[in-house]
Amino acid sequence: MAKGGVFSQLKGLDAFGKTMEDVKVKTRTGALLTLISACIIVFFTLMEFVDYRRIHLATSVVVDRSRGEKLLVNMNITFPRVPCYLLSLDVMDISGERQHDVTHNMQRVRLSPQGIPIPDVLPESGLSNEIEKVIEAREGGECGSCYGGDPPASGCCNTCEDVREAYMRRGWSFSSPEDIKQCVNEGWTEKVKSQSEEGCNISGRVRVNKVIGNFHFSPGKSFQTNAMHVHDLVPYLKDANRHDFGHEIHYFGFESDGEQQAEVGRLSKSIKTKLGIDKNPLDGLRAHVRSLSRRETRRVPGMSSNRRSYRPEQTEKSNYMFQYFLKVVSTKYEMLRGTVVNSHQYSVTSYERDLSQGDKAQRDEHGTMTSHGVSGIPGAFFNFEISPMVVVHQETRQSFAHFLTSTCAIVGGVLTVAAIFDSMLFSAERKLKKSSNSTYTNGSGLNGGAYQKAM
Repeated sequence: MAKGGVFSQLKGLDAFGKTMEDVKVKTRTGALLTLISACIIVFFTLMEFVDYRRIHLATSVVVDRSRGEKLLVNMNITFPRVPCYLLSLDVMDISGERQHDVTHNMQRVRLSPQGIPIPDVLPESGLSNEIEKVIEAREGGECGSCYGGDPPASGCCNTCEDVREAYMRRGWSFSSPEDIKQCVNEGWTEKVKSQSEEGCNISGRVRVNKVIGNFHFSPGKSFQTNAMHVHDLVPYLKDANRHDFGHEIHYFGFESDGEQQAEVGRLSKSIKTKLGIDKNPLDGLRAHVRSLSRRETRRVPGMSSNRRSYRPEQTEKSNYMFQYFLKVVSTKYEMLRGTVVNSHQYSVTSYERDLSQGDKAQRDEHGTMTSHGVSGIPGAFFNFEISPMVVVHQETRQSFAHFLTSTCAIVGGVLTVAAIFDSMLFSAERKLKKSSNSTYTNGSGLNGGAYQKAM
């Protein structure tokens, strides 16, 4: 008896009340709700399974702890009114490192005044250029004069370019090549005059330190004197043809060393396309250039096939300076399979300045008077600053436990809501039946009484 009493007490703890089989009521409404509930459960379970298999990108911002890295600047820029022989690319940063007249990994293409590429004439032997042929034609052992310039380590200036560099090291302007024997032998003056109306397309990669710095395109040879970065502007400003640094940026982006690999590069591009950040802010930017007429449709290097060649607007501003201030943010993509891709994004603010005004105050469109210092040279300057933060895009996927928990929640929630609807409909149906039966009974009693009274 005591044992039976314990089991009786345990039955009282049952939270799931049982309904006797003979008092169960099955209705067509309940069957319809059961089918609807089953469809809803299957639909939401499939959606949850698809979400469980889908790869998500979780974005976070953390402090950049990388050290000793370098940035690759990949660019393709056209200067329609600056000849290639006048265009110089220099790099400098806050650490004090300077690169003068960078040519490594950079390709220059001469452009006609109409923007048509001018192919370089290849030497017959394929092994030596015109300058080397001039040197070979000389008598052996001849040492060319540097004409007072700072000679190289060999002590000889055998080419016009050697004399030009010797002048730059001395801090002199190379303004009279017709008086230099080497330049006369090489036809330097004639070549310069023939290219004076040309433009230049420059493309390639530049490696810079991951610190605050700048690189710029400027006219003439650059050199260092008394801790100052100096450019020889005489050939640019004295030329009878008016030059200007109007330009078009076909592509400009910061990359990492890993993105130079084909597979990693394609992976990085696909991820950026997926995130909608595959376009750089400076891509396609035009600064003081305009399109040509419909007749001139020859392609320029780096220009897409549906775009036309171009020439600059006649701004008559040779002494003009373009500045771009870039904020570079490191970006890291962590793949689900363990692959890590490093890349970079940037924002940009541009500014233009007319150097011919000197330090005179100028009134802007808002009526504000602004003055500048006298420093500055014509060209296109890209000043970059590195952000101390890194944006991390990490691929994630839901765990199986999360999928299982969500599935149970779907099944329980749908059945609970369906049971509430079924109970409400069943109660409403019972009340309607009772109301109709009561009305029918009352009506029958009244008719019967009236009939008896008449009899």
